[in-house]
This record gives sequence, C-alpha cells and structure tokens, in this order.
Amino acid sequence: MTTSAHRDDAKTTFDVDDVMQRLDEFVRDFPAPSMFQLAQEGFTSPFEQLVACIISIRTMEETSLPVSRALFAEARTPGEMSTLDVADITRIIHQSTFADRKAEQIREIARIVFEQYGGQLPCDSDVMQSFNGVGPKCANLALGIACGQPTIPVDIHVHRVVNRWGYMATRTPEQTLVALEAMLPHRWRPAINRILMPFGKYHCTGVRPRCSSCPVLKMCEQVGVTAHR
Repeated sequence: MTTSAHRDDAKTTFDVDDVMQRLDEFVRDFPAPSMFQLAQEGFTSPFEQLVACIISIRTMEETSLPVSRALFAEARTPGEMSTLDVADITRIIHQSTFADRKAEQIREIARIVFEQYGGQLPCDSDVMQSFNGVGPKCANLALGIACGQPTIPVDIHVHRVVNRWGYMATRTPEQTLVALEAMLPHRWRPAINRILMPFGKYHCTGVRPRCSSCPVLKMCEQVGVTAHR
C-alpha cells in the first residue's frame, strides 16, 4: 500500500501528550529497551547504566541485554570492574559489536571513577561525556534512568518517529535533541526513549511501517512514508 507524505484527510491538532499516552499503552507488550529493562532488574546505578549503554552501541537489544547481565554478574561497581583485565571484559562482552574497544573504554571509566570519584559516578553530564566513547545519548539515558533527571535520550528511532509525525523537521538526532528540549513536556523525559524506541523498532519501522494498525495514525503526517503496511 502506498501513501503520500501528507494524507489528504483532515488531521486532528497534534497533541504530544495524547500521542505519548496512547503509545505508552501500545508498547507495553513490546520488549523494553535494554537499559530500562536492566533498571527494572535492579541495575540502577549511574555506572551500571552508563556501561550498559556503551555495550548497546551498534548492538542489537537482543544481544546487549544478556551481555550486560553477564558482565554485571562478574562486576557491578567501578572498584570491582577496575580489577578485571581488558581481556576479561572483552571475553565477557564479545557478542557486543567492537567488544575489544568497548572493553578498554569500560575498564578506563571504572578506573577513573574509582580513583577520582571515590567509586561513585556523579550524576553529571559533563563528567560522563568526558569519558571516551560516551556521547549525549548514553549520558542522557544514564542520567534519566539512574539519576531521575529530565533528559531526552535521542536514538535513531526517536529521531525518525517524531519527524514522521511532523512534530518537527530535523535532519539529525543531534538536531532532534535540541528541538525536543524546547518542545517536549518534562513528563515524557526520559520516557520518550522507553516508548519510541520499541515503537520505532517493532511498529513504526524505517521501511514499510505498520500504519494501518497505528494508534496515532490520525495525528501523524506520515512525512517521508512512501509505502506502508
């Protein structure tokens, strides 16, 4: 089935609260993003969340979740992690993409946090992003989940979905983050990632999204959609 970028039928006024509430209910049967799932299992420290995000980079959720669990079964704190050799960490997380590089990053972060911050990673974006391999997405996820800060973790799914809605018109996730910081109500920070990551991965996909069964179709402009299911 094909569709134009802007449907001809009239749309209701875009209400982001209504859209997010509908999708929050809709995605409950989808697998939760790995970092949110880990938090539900008790891995709630800023260090654990940051390490889990590093593991997840360019790695499927289905892989990064058990890999994170395996690493935390060996070491959960910066002090414990700093006692592991890079080779040990690499072996444990080998299923993650770029495991050797990530192992070096994780081991170095653990050392710095243990030696410079008394083993407690501060809830500070500048500190987190000062570490090699940590960008705004991982910092915002760790700060939002572990520290309760109203951050907006933007990944490719969040970026694609909000632009497909017509809620904004940005070219990169970095631009989307800036736009959302000005527009998104605080109640959906950082929940937007918990909701839109699985929605974008399993339903509002990059190619042929499932528009016919979408609970927010009437509010969506379907920007860039040329074919859907």
